Amino acid sequence: MKIVVIGGTGLIGSKTVERLLSKGHDVLAASPNSGVDTLTGKGVAEALAGAKVVIDLANSPSFADDAVMEFFQTAGHNLLKAGAAAGVEHHIALSIVGVERLPGSGYMRAKLAQEELIKSSGLPYTIVHSTQFLEFIPGIVQSGTVDQTVHLSSAYVQPISSDDVADTMAEVALGTPVNGTIEIAGPEKFRLSEVAARFMKSTNDPRQVVADPHARYFGTELLDGSLVPAGNARLGRVTFADWLNHYQPRT
Repeated sequence: MKIVVIGGTGLIGSKTVERLLSKGHDVLAASPNSGVDTLTGKGVAEALAGAKVVIDLANSPSFADDAVMEFFQTAGHNLLKAGAAAGVEHHIALSIVGVERLPGSGYMRAKLAQEELIKSSGLPYTIVHSTQFLEFIPGIVQSGTVDQTVHLSSAYVQPISSDDVADTMAEVALGTPVNGTIEIAGPEKFRLSEVAARFMKSTNDPRQVVADPHARYFGTELLDGSLVPAGNARLGRVTFADWLNHYQPRT
């Protein structure tokens, strides 16, 4: 079965491609570097020809409000149009737990717009809502840094490893469309400020974490339940301690 992974060279994409290839599927890892650009539409129709499943893992190169909305709306439209023409039988997209609860964030609004395009496309689909990746913790720490102090929200997070996300994406790709949303999360819940402090301690980072309920995350303040599943989510297997034991800074 031919499966196209948009964003197939990224963190989640490369691991998803690897899992699907190991099961013997014909997998195309599509990205602008391989001549497939969903924003311009270049190479999209050619890439999707003969594909039964499309997994959309692409992300906007800019998180500015207007740019990110333009990306997800335009790229989503181009991909869904090509998918319909190609007879794609399952369109899958990775989104975010809590996306509908954070309208103050331009990024979240753009992801929600992407989801609405999928739901109204007429294609069979599955949307996977994931919590924050453990691999994003260093970037989150950096985003909250002012001098030697890190100001981060004290709201709850339930971070998940990229390996667990890729396992789910591959499983969904080989399953039946649910024409709805499933949620995945890590096995443990922490305060965002707490998990950041633990990460920094493990890496001998001398900066100090300040738990600030008003600290912004992607441009918006968080409530305790903003970023954690509200119901029954599929839980990953990798704990925070397991991930820390194997952590290596990305270069």
